[in-house]
Amino acid sequence: MFPAVPEPALAELGRTEGGAGTLGMLVRDQDTRRLLLLRAVLDAAEAADPALCPPAAKARLREDWALLTAADRAAAPGSPARTRLGHPLLGPWARRCLTRLDPRGGVPGDEQRRELVRDLAYFSAVAAVAAARAGITFTSDLTAREGILVLPSLGALHTPERGDARLRVTYDRGRMELGQATVHLESDGGAWSGSLAWTSAYALPGLVPGAPAMPLDDLDPYRAPPREAGRPAAVGPAAPDESERKRWLQPWTGTAAALRGGGEGRLTEALALLRCLVPMELPPGAGSRGRCSGTRPEAFGALFSTAPVTPVAFAATLVHELQHAKLVALGELVELHRAGPAARYFAPWRPDPRPYDGLLQGAYSHLALADFFQRRALAAGPARSEGAAGAWAEYARYHAQVGAALPALAGSADLTTAGRRFVDAMAATHERLAAHPAPRGHTARAQAYVKAARTLWTQRQPRGESRK
Repeated sequence: MFPAVPEPALAELGRTEGGAGTLGMLVRDQDTRRLLLLRAVLDAAEAADPALCPPAAKARLREDWALLTAADRAAAPGSPARTRLGHPLLGPWARRCLTRLDPRGGVPGDEQRRELVRDLAYFSAVAAVAAARAGITFTSDLTAREGILVLPSLGALHTPERGDARLRVTYDRGRMELGQATVHLESDGGAWSGSLAWTSAYALPGLVPGAPAMPLDDLDPYRAPPREAGRPAAVGPAAPDESERKRWLQPWTGTAAALRGGGEGRLTEALALLRCLVPMELPPGAGSRGRCSGTRPEAFGALFSTAPVTPVAFAATLVHELQHAKLVALGELVELHRAGPAARYFAPWRPDPRPYDGLLQGAYSHLALADFFQRRALAAGPARSEGAAGAWAEYARYHAQVGAALPALAGSADLTTAGRRFVDAMAATHERLAAHPAPRGHTARAQAYVKAARTLWTQRQPRGESRK
């Protein structure tokens, strides 16, 4: 059984929109799921064979959980301590631990056991940071991993040892003692130290005045996407130096205005959903203006992206990726379809066949981009002006792409009742956008692009295979 989603909220989301109440529903559900995931790690560790999870590791995990619980009770809603519990990168950590703790994995080897103990040790740092943020005095032993002790949201300490090493940590009244280094916690969520061994976590200013600072997380060891067997490695996380960190600042400071130019709701959803940015490396051969971005279902609230080039380009990235986050979160509240994983659908934005869910995800994010760029084009003035021309070209492309995907989405017998209403709302939005078409040249080029993409896709499909 899936919890009911109010009809107005389902309609809002189907239009790629979402007011404060609807977005808050998604966020609260995801926060609850993350807490349950953390508890699942504790329970799985307790039930694990001692040959995999030693008694000492289990005992330490219980101590960390008790400290985290005390921090949560002491923290006020919205405080840095409470925010730590909803940090997006705790999701990938928990998933990795549960995978390693799965009893179906067979007899554990020495390497598997070492990696699990390493992973569980990270939770000690999470609990320590939450307790410090809540103002709880404590002493704890943490593990520096390969010579680096990462304290999520605070920074990282580089130790003289190159391998793993235990480090005694004490906290009292805003001061954290880490061996020879003293770290001072600040009321705005930052931390600093005079030690050369310390690297402070970096954060960009709030998206708008009064909004909390936006972490640019280039330290967390669980920010890298997992490698999948049989598939090439994904683009990895970047480790920018100080100058590269600052490359984010100028485009970021214009992103709120760029979002607002595509509709106030785009800024609203970014403020509600985005919790951290994770810098990524450029793909090989991408060039200086290349970019890539992504989200991960287990890291709700995190945007993985290469450094932004312009505020408008980064605003479009946010619009695109936050639709994926919204749709994944909605899909965990209500079943939208029962389609299988077979990749057989044409998507004009991809050269390969897509499964139904992938087609839905892509069409949904592209529909939001069509809305975003149409609003920017209409606000830019005459269609031939420089600002309007670029926005109309983008709108026409995205609108044509969604139009090519909607028949397969709407015609599926695998849609549930809720899914049917959701896709119908998407179709109605697509039709509404058509009431303000792009200038004829942009529309013709967009339609020609989709036609060429379909022809090429059809030629690549094996004979006799289903085509949509």
